[in-house]
Amino acid sequence: MSFWENFWDIFWWFFIVYAIFAFLYALFIVIADLFRGHELSGWWKAIWFIFLAFVPFLTLLVYMIARGKGMTERSMERARRNQEEADAYIRQVATASPTEEISKAKALLDSGTISPDEFERLKTRVMS
Repeated sequence: MSFWENFWDIFWWFFIVYAIFAFLYALFIVIADLFRGHELSGWWKAIWFIFLAFVPFLTLLVYMIARGKGMTERSMERARRNQEEADAYIRQVATASPTEEISKAKALLDSGTISPDEFERLKTRVMS
């Protein structure tokens, strides 16, 4: 009988793979939170890392219970800051309003840089 012939062997194999990935995901989240957090001193962070190295599963559970609320708050704060930075960048690179574009074109026309025909083309392009 081969491994793939028994449904429960397949089910168990998928469950184990899922559990390993879930454990690794939680481990990386906790490590990232330890580096990101500013409340703990370096010594406390080192102690958490030592326990993560020698008793990983239990340490993950204890860390998530003891500092889970703080993890959520730090994660939400980081997401808010990232959103604000993205919004500021979008505002910075967004095109100007049609009136600003027409006033710039009018200034170019007044300085003689563009002809009246080019001014009209720019104005119709901005208005459409």
